Amino acid sequence: MMNVIWLVLIAAGIAVAGVTGSFSAVSSEIMESCKAAVEFAIGITGALMMWSGLMQVASASGLTKTLARALSPVVRALFPSVPPNHRALSHISLAMSANILGLGNAATPLGLKAMEELQKLNRRKDTASDAMCTLLAITTSSITVVPTTVIAMRSMAGSSNPCEIIGTTLVATACSTGAALLADRLFRGKSKGSRTRIER
Repeated sequence: MMNVIWLVLIAAGIAVAGVTGSFSAVSSEIMESCKAAVEFAIGITGALMMWSGLMQVASASGLTKTLARALSPVVRALFPSVPPNHRALSHISLAMSANILGLGNAATPLGLKAMEELQKLNRRKDTASDAMCTLLAITTSSITVVPTTVIAMRSMAGSSNPCEIIGTTLVATACSTGAALLADRLFRGKSKGSRTRIER
């Protein structure tokens, strides 16, 4: 569907440019935009590499595991259906801590591994369990302390203080995670009610 929308927008733009006689201006602007996009992509690579490297050093130093241990009581409270000391809980804790530190690339495989372990506990293999839905809600909303990508983009855009976004990002992601958990609980209750009526 998105491909169709983009095709319509591009075709409409070309048609309007042809009718108004501004096709050459549109072509020139397209080339300038392409040039700017390439320059931005190359420039932001260095900043992203620097922040990713710093976060990887923090992870290698044991900061991620320490944070995961600190999060373990919260994880157990959020996933009461998962048995204590199950491998899924450790993967969930590590994925959450990686997201908090802005290590999105590291958080993704950890989240997938956590999903695999939760699927082993799932009695209905063709339906996501409550724990799996909760994990998806947490990882997609994810509280973030160090938004490495945003910092790099602000730096490339010429910001005098690219790191000032950290505080507002923390507040915004905390709100998004809270909203995701609230929605997870509300829809979980409705889902259970629907299943009960169907079974009856």
